[in-house]
Amino acid sequence: MPSQVRVRFAPSPTGYLHVGGARTALFNWLFARHHGGRFVLRIEDTDLSRSSEEMVEGILEGMRWLGLDWDEGPHYQSRRLERYREFAAGLFASGKAYRCFCGAAGDDRDYRGEPSGAADHACPGLDAVQSARRAEAGEPFALRFGVPPGKTAFEDSVFGRIEVDHATLEDFVLLRSDGVPTYHLGVVVDDLDMAITHVIRGADHISNTPKQILLYEAAGRPLPVFAHLPLILGPDRQRLSKRHGATSVMAYAEAGYLPEAFFNFLSLLGWSPGDDREILDRRELVSVFSLEGVGRANAVFGTDKLDWFNGQYLRALPAARLRALAGEELKAVGVWREPPADYAPETLDAVLELLKSRVRTPSDWSGTFRAFFTEDFAYDPAAAAKFLSDPRLGGLVAELEARYRDEESFTLESTERLLRELASERGVKAGLLINAARVGLTGQGVAPGLFEIMLALGRNRTLARLGRLARALQNGKTGNE
Repeated sequence: MPSQVRVRFAPSPTGYLHVGGARTALFNWLFARHHGGRFVLRIEDTDLSRSSEEMVEGILEGMRWLGLDWDEGPHYQSRRLERYREFAAGLFASGKAYRCFCGAAGDDRDYRGEPSGAADHACPGLDAVQSARRAEAGEPFALRFGVPPGKTAFEDSVFGRIEVDHATLEDFVLLRSDGVPTYHLGVVVDDLDMAITHVIRGADHISNTPKQILLYEAAGRPLPVFAHLPLILGPDRQRLSKRHGATSVMAYAEAGYLPEAFFNFLSLLGWSPGDDREILDRRELVSVFSLEGVGRANAVFGTDKLDWFNGQYLRALPAARLRALAGEELKAVGVWREPPADYAPETLDAVLELLKSRVRTPSDWSGTFRAFFTEDFAYDPAAAAKFLSDPRLGGLVAELEARYRDEESFTLESTERLLRELASERGVKAGLLINAARVGLTGQGVAPGLFEIMLALGRNRTLARLGRLARALQNGKTGNE
């Protein structure tokens, strides 16, 4: 291990920070923090037609949301063009690169390692004088690296030994005819100048590594350690894309996911702590992270698992933060402008405490559990059809409401006792009344325990909703007509 670990995250600002990029940044950050090293942020913005300040800010915003603070940078490739040209000129002067006049082949390809398709051309054999004359005459040319015969092998920290025959590599472009560097040149010069010791990136870059190793060797510089991360797939085992849902990190932030839950979830996409633990906070992850824990198998991104993580973190939040998150969600979707007068903080806390084991995302508060926060809710049609169809319920619910109104105490014990006494007296199963009352109080057929719901809602709200249900049953309007 070098005296100081130095890693980098180097996104292209041609889109917002996506899940795959965020996972790469997170693994680099964890590795640097584990080893007391430096995490460098570099913006690879030489594709000027597709890069934008808006996208740069979007990437930085996503990193800040996840808490991925960087130690150096952001460095911008667009501000280092002369340095790349200087490096390329040195390769040309040493005979390791040559001018290519083949329609400046590869100018608008080979940016991120795409094959130029120009392996067979006459330019390598051009007479030096003739090549210089054509350049002086203003004929456009690209500067191309001459791949020598032989093989390149390297030891990847994840995938093991990888060997590539140079016969499968084209002479790749270093500088396009407009003087803009390609990906291979820019990334190697930056990694050399920034003293990067470990290159941790996605497995889709494995094919680029042999070309970049050739540039290290041509410069007479030692190689960094390479570690390629498994790809992230959707649930259908295809490459993660927009068809699987949101891929932008900030889309999940805007949907109300907790950054600490998303961080934990991402950390386990392709990496394992070596045991069965799933809930690990940031400090624990820094402590145990290692490249040895990165697997070769592609990781699967599933929102069901993300929702599970988010639920685990939500239920561990202190009451004040949980209350604030719920309030933000309810205001955002128009359930509230402000909490109703009878929702004192302690009342709201009691409701949230009752629900938090069932809530996975903030939208659950305004969706599934809407009735806990407003009188503006409907009965779920399936629940109504299943639990409100017995013709006896109209009278039974009205009588239950009356008995609760006449009873001075309103406790878990008294609410349950009165319901069961009524059921026994009328010769019906208690479940008939319990299920009907649950629909009346929450709009749902599945919810927390009925008597816990009553206490969380409070006496007045419970009585009002039972009265509403009784009238709906008696008027035959339980289908939300």
